[in-house]
Amino acid sequence: MNKAKKIINNLIKTDETLSQKVVKGGFWVFFLRIVNRGFSLIRLIILARILSPNDFGLMGIALLTMSILETFSQTGFQQALIQKKEDIKSYLNSAWTFLILRGFVLFFILYFIAPYAAIFFGAPEAKPIIRVIGFSILFQAFTNIGITYFKKELEFNKEFIYQLTGTLADFVVAVSAVLILKNVWALVFGLLASNVVRCFVSYFIHPYRPCFSFDLGKAKELFGFGKWVLGSSILIFIGSHIDDISVGRLLGSAALGFYQMAYRISNMPATEITYVIESIAFPAYSKVQDCQVRLKQAYFRIMKLTIAISIPIAVGIFLLAPEFTQIFLGEKWMPMVLPMQLLAVAGLIKSVISTGSPLFTGSGYPNFEFYMQLIRGLIIIIAIYPLTIYMGTSGAALCVILSITGMFVIWYPCSHNITKASWLEYANAFWPPILSSLFMAGSIYLSKLYWNPIQQPLILAVLVFIGVGILGIFVYIAIMYILQRCYPIYNIVDETKLICKFLVGK
Repeated sequence: MNKAKKIINNLIKTDETLSQKVVKGGFWVFFLRIVNRGFSLIRLIILARILSPNDFGLMGIALLTMSILETFSQTGFQQALIQKKEDIKSYLNSAWTFLILRGFVLFFILYFIAPYAAIFFGAPEAKPIIRVIGFSILFQAFTNIGITYFKKELEFNKEFIYQLTGTLADFVVAVSAVLILKNVWALVFGLLASNVVRCFVSYFIHPYRPCFSFDLGKAKELFGFGKWVLGSSILIFIGSHIDDISVGRLLGSAALGFYQMAYRISNMPATEITYVIESIAFPAYSKVQDCQVRLKQAYFRIMKLTIAISIPIAVGIFLLAPEFTQIFLGEKWMPMVLPMQLLAVAGLIKSVISTGSPLFTGSGYPNFEFYMQLIRGLIIIIAIYPLTIYMGTSGAALCVILSITGMFVIWYPCSHNITKASWLEYANAFWPPILSSLFMAGSIYLSKLYWNPIQQPLILAVLVFIGVGILGIFVYIAIMYILQRCYPIYNIVDETKLICKFLVGK
């Protein structure tokens, strides 16, 4: 009897330790994304003021070429190592050796296909850029494989330091270079600097020292899991980058620069929300997957919070896109305003549907996620060419909206099948934020009528822009609070307090 109690107590302690690690991990993931995106946004604004859309387009072409090779040669080794329950030390040298061999192969392929990629996109200036950024693949390959332990052991504080050093290197080098060179090479040197610094830091921050040793049996074992990562990566790549490829091929590098800048800014908030929530939600759903009631409660709690944040952000970006572009980026970027507004809508839909991804995986239905990505890929492949030809970058943005909306066909019935929630419960998660966002939109619209930021001197314009944004946020929060008081079944304030208490470990 005493022995059984000891076993139970040990299990409880283990579970509590894991929960604490998940909580701390969630905090560090969130903090890392906020800091990274903060530096990225400031860097983007500085570089956009000096560089042309064509410069960003050339860099986009080079990164697309590299991404295609990396995606279609994805090993999934890191995911396989993290997923393994047993000690992974015996696998590390084989994985590191294979990744280095892969890195050299990709580097030489990238070097030789650079002229053809430049011809495909009609941008001969991209050839030397494609060749030089190939070095970043080599530095990534030589990175210490021991840092895999950071994610495996949920040591995200160390992961934070590792990632932040690269972000700072990119920021400092890119901003310094753009002030001197004033061309696309500032972006290239920033990328290389981030990978060089992360490679060196990886050996300082983790004691493991890999050596060349290749065990074919262990590599095959890791790839047995990694092949599913490869399949998903290809589908996600198709859904995420076919629009970039089409814009670059059909409309040229300058149009690609406009489009990618619009996508980055409009989707930055939604992407970060989705990333953080997925990182935290997956282990949470895995723990309660056998209890349908708790799974449903956890899912709707996270979905409500996602919707309550994503809708006002999308509305704010949609309404303030012209002012933001004019004030912070400059007149030369104004052609990206309409695509930016359309992509903000796509980002909103994506953030809602993405709540289903950790639910499906965490509850044992990864095939549902595959089906969602398959539908998205099929729609974008079918619609991207005609819409881009007839409507330009706005057509590509509209195609993204259609492809993501198509995922609803899988998201709603499959999430309903898992949670057993009624359509009314879904509706109750949506209508309060939508109504509050309408009031917010009205306040922003009226503010712009009486005091448009664009009509002010630059410093005053920035202050007015910030003031209008704060007013919109205040109106949204006030209406949400009133709705909760009048409609207690929608309890987002207490739900948010509960999640905050969870994150600080109380």
